[in-house]
Amino acid sequence: MPLRVLLFASYADALGASEVDVTLPANATVRDVVAQLRARGGAERLPPAPLVAVNQRYAGPDTPVSERDEVAVIPPVAGG
Repeated sequence: MPLRVLLFASYADALGASEVDVTLPANATVRDVVAQLRARGGAERLPPAPLVAVNQRYAGPDTPVSERDEVAVIPPVAGG
């Protein structure tokens, strides 16, 4: 199944794009999305378990995803 993944800030810089397309098996989860991203060049800057949102809600690694979902990988945010 095709899926577009949104990347922000340092993750977009690391992977060279603010959006990437991945191909996932049926019944894919957030864990599968992260594995596909980690297989790309530049992905060594991604932590093993980055913060991911599915349809604008934080999601755990076992959260299912479908091709209609909005999936975003969000880097740590500092502030003060």
